[in-house]
Amino acid sequence: MIMNYIQKVLAVFFVIGFISICVTHQSIAESNFQEIISKAEQGDADAQYHLGSMYYSGEGVPHDDEQAIQWYTKAAEQGHVDAQYNLALMYKHGQGVLLNFKQTIQWYTKAAEQGHVDAQFFLARMYKKGEGVPQDFKQAIQWYTKAAEQGDVDAQYNLALMYKNGEGVPQDFKQAIQWYTKAAEQGDVDAQYNLALMYKNGEGVPQDDKQAIQWYTKAAEQGDTMSQTNLGSMYKNGEGVPQDFKQAIQWYTKAAEQGDVDAQYNLALMYKNGEGVLQDYMIAYAWFNLAAFQGGELPRKNIDIILERMTPSQIEEGQKHSKELYDKIYNRDK
Repeated sequence: MIMNYIQKVLAVFFVIGFISICVTHQSIAESNFQEIISKAEQGDADAQYHLGSMYYSGEGVPHDDEQAIQWYTKAAEQGHVDAQYNLALMYKHGQGVLLNFKQTIQWYTKAAEQGHVDAQFFLARMYKKGEGVPQDFKQAIQWYTKAAEQGDVDAQYNLALMYKNGEGVPQDFKQAIQWYTKAAEQGDVDAQYNLALMYKNGEGVPQDDKQAIQWYTKAAEQGDTMSQTNLGSMYKNGEGVPQDFKQAIQWYTKAAEQGDVDAQYNLALMYKNGEGVLQDYMIAYAWFNLAAFQGGELPRKNIDIILERMTPSQIEEGQKHSKELYDKIYNRDK
């Protein structure tokens, strides 16, 4: 009985203490908020930016995009770089204001000129696409370069693409290699694939299958299907590595299971011919079937060839396996 009484008393004190803490925290929060408002109204740019961010995120105040725009604008007009960038984003997406690409360009430009790397990247992209401004590859190159030089991986990749394709600059494979390499070293999978391709084809660098293998492998390990397929082919043909059918099977399988038609066809051929695996017409039939489903003429011809070598029970098993693979690959999200 006494223990129950003590527990109840302690519980009451705990509740009172918890309420006191909450009230205290609320009072502190209100006090801080009033202080931020006071500073913002007096023209403090950091306070204006902070207030805009609070309204934008709903931190301590109800979410209000129009209030966020109002305070970001005040801070941005004083040169606050993060306010300029956020204001550009809100104009770009029509948050709290009507969508307005010209205003977006204006505020991205102001932030970009102060060295804001994301503003530089998005400004470049808008010039490249001609959003809010006439399409201008030279301006895109200029801003991608500024962002790329600050280490922005997406800017490095896009800059490489423009040099490779000769957009806004004379085509320059060496510059493309330089920027693909920087992006690839930061783990960009598309840069890794494109860099491997340039080494394979000897574009901007001496042809080098070992370098191609290295970069295809990095991209393939991140799940890039084209890299997996190309890596499978290089192992199959012994390009840059000793010929290794088992490695070829491994990489073809990974790409084939992601729906890559070339990988499905090449994998089927290896099962048909018994390269790196025991010859298996049933599995070969299944993969040829999937490749043919995507419109390949060669898979259909090979199906006709192996059907003549298969028993009725093997054909039945092959059809069953085809359906299982189809459901696994193409109905995985259903």
